[in-house]
Amino acid sequence: MKDWEKTLVSPSSSIVDTLKIIDSGAMQIALVVDEDNRLLGTVTDGDVRRCILKGISLESPVTEIMKKTPVVATVGQTREDILKMMRNKGKKQIPVVDQNGCVVGLELLDELLQTGAMENWVVIMAGGLGTRLKPLTDHCPKPMVKIGSKPLLETILNSFIDQGFSKFFIAVNYMAEIIKKHFGDGSQWGVEINYLTEEKKMGTAGALGLLPEKPDKPLLVMNGDLLTKVNYKQLLDYHSESRAVATMCVREYSFQLPYGVIKIENGRRIREIEEKPVHHFFVNAGIYVLEPQVLQYLPADTCIDMTTLFERIIEQKLETSVFPIREYWIDIGYHEELERANAEFDSIFESTGGEW
Repeated sequence: MKDWEKTLVSPSSSIVDTLKIIDSGAMQIALVVDEDNRLLGTVTDGDVRRCILKGISLESPVTEIMKKTPVVATVGQTREDILKMMRNKGKKQIPVVDQNGCVVGLELLDELLQTGAMENWVVIMAGGLGTRLKPLTDHCPKPMVKIGSKPLLETILNSFIDQGFSKFFIAVNYMAEIIKKHFGDGSQWGVEINYLTEEKKMGTAGALGLLPEKPDKPLLVMNGDLLTKVNYKQLLDYHSESRAVATMCVREYSFQLPYGVIKIENGRRIREIEEKPVHHFFVNAGIYVLEPQVLQYLPADTCIDMTTLFERIIEQKLETSVFPIREYWIDIGYHEELERANAEFDSIFESTGGEW
């Protein structure tokens, strides 16, 4: 329960200021308390991301999104009781309160279990041709193009390793030997790396059918052409809280029409003129969490894209969720994005800064 006081915020705090508290510590939660330290509510990273999906301003007071009846432990409860509560309620953090409802501590699942390593497998899709980055990719696979001083794929790998992941599968096809030679079995990084070798084009999901066995925990899947500061532990927590079988990371995308839009009624009458409107969408960000059961919807040795896999899951009436990315994210699809990534790399990846 060390440093739990740093998680306390007042009800007048904004969502964005509360988010800074969540991001600045390892506890990944903020406790909203009154002037007497009585617990009013809790806010997690998942709560903030759900508010982004709803279009709630981050300048709004934190009371708009806090859980007003949070799960709490009381002084004197045993470690076993608190662990049972966490498992039953699906919580990674539980505030501890006294008989007056005042916060006196914070219990964390990782501390109670004394575990820090992540057991989830990570699959990185690195078999694409990188046609849009020619001529750079004429003699180098796209994930091995250098950004900063190292290949893009190495930065991706390091971001997972830094967050405690240790078992990786890299799907390869185009110039696979270059990737295999560079990364080997992963021992240089202190992790295990295996390869899913695509003998033909298999789309953005087909290589998952090459896994040697079914994992026993949710699987993280990521395209090998992304540069991002996503917190994968927060992603897994969000997926778990959503009770979904598949979670897709999304990124907000906006564009402004260069014309005034005319809205018509009765076939001819102008009802409204909207001058150069801005449209907002959430687009696929190329990072996913899949429950092991999802792999049964992948036909063997077949080309299939991740979007098609999600469509099949939806057809089966299974629960899906979206995780809005608020951290730095860029898809290295064209030379313009590559130039931007190189220009920003040192300031983003050599510091601890996030999106907000």
